[in-house]
Amino acid sequence: MTAQVFDPGDPACWLARGRSTEHAAAISRAWRTYPDLDPTAPLDLRMKRSRARVAAMRSIHETMRLETERNRVAANFAFIEAQLAAGRADPRFPLILRARDVHALGWDEAVAFADGHYAATAGWEPRSHAFECAPAAAAYDFGFRAGGGCPDDLFDTARRAFSAVASQPAAQGAGSSAPPRPLPSCWSAPTDAPRPVRWTRRLLIMDMVHADMFAAELDRQGLSDRPVILLMDSDHGFCSPDAPDDWCPNPTRWTQSRDFEDMLIAVEEQCLAFLDAVASSIPLCRTMERVRNSAIQRRSQFRLWLGRGLAQGEVRASGHIRWGKVTQGLYGRLGEFTARYTGPHLPRGHRIIVEVAPGLAATGYRSPAGRTLEPELIISNRARLRVEMTTLLRQFAAALRYP
Repeated sequence: MTAQVFDPGDPACWLARGRSTEHAAAISRAWRTYPDLDPTAPLDLRMKRSRARVAAMRSIHETMRLETERNRVAANFAFIEAQLAAGRADPRFPLILRARDVHALGWDEAVAFADGHYAATAGWEPRSHAFECAPAAAAYDFGFRAGGGCPDDLFDTARRAFSAVASQPAAQGAGSSAPPRPLPSCWSAPTDAPRPVRWTRRLLIMDMVHADMFAAELDRQGLSDRPVILLMDSDHGFCSPDAPDDWCPNPTRWTQSRDFEDMLIAVEEQCLAFLDAVASSIPLCRTMERVRNSAIQRRSQFRLWLGRGLAQGEVRASGHIRWGKVTQGLYGRLGEFTARYTGPHLPRGHRIIVEVAPGLAATGYRSPAGRTLEPELIISNRARLRVEMTTLLRQFAAALRYP
């Protein structure tokens, strides 16, 4: 077979496309058994021949899928074993192997078991299973209970959190004086799940690359209050944007007298080693995140983080907003409320309405400060559609219903 000739009945055709010898032989056999008919043959006969070939190859494709899955699981478990042998183990790694060896769980279920077990021993609340498949959710609950968790106990989380804190000094060892803390390189990416925080209690650490990238995003927000912003350089340390030539080896100068609740790190991957080295001088707070992956994803994550900022006197609810699109337009759901884009509004603008049920507007709601919330909003710029819908949903979810 040459590169210019495609002969599906020749096993070499499929070998050249990455198939194994057995799979290439089976696929080529099916093509030889059910070859394409001549283009002049009746359409119904040609369609019947194609359906017969598809049916004959269905078992081949299923065998290939199962083999691919087995290779994936084997490679993942081999990676865990190699990390343990090299001494670079995550606390969940032994639990993953335990789930495989003792409880005969597959890879996805073993990871869920390890997550549940670790959450129970660390004193965390059990996570929600709203977006998980049933086997993974069951494995997580199994691991959570195996780690000492009891979701039916009202004081379970407080009890486990107290036990986890009480056991920390013994786990650190007598020669360790620094408290354990998650390194910045291990922080998760921003989401819309954490609760909103006032801008004055937020900290943003950026390198020069991200400072240029996100400056326009900050300006576009039109904020009256801004977070505490620090610029970072691996060779010089940290500085404030107001004094770009005044560098310090750590951020203590700007953070030691402040109390933060939300922190974001936006730096290149090569800068994370420097941040890990000075992690003890970075303040601990409730939500610590860093942007990850490609530039487009980082910009999207940064917008999520910006969306959690609160202005003075503003009250908004937290939680994950579920977005969707139907023929009528974009919609988002948070709790009992649905914000829906209904289309252009004459003479100009775009209309958004908040509903508590299909066709029933969310009327009679007021903010905690007593301001009446209108379920209908007209905006002039469609590019801000998702931002305005997010604000509306979080305002209504934090509102009070008045008769």
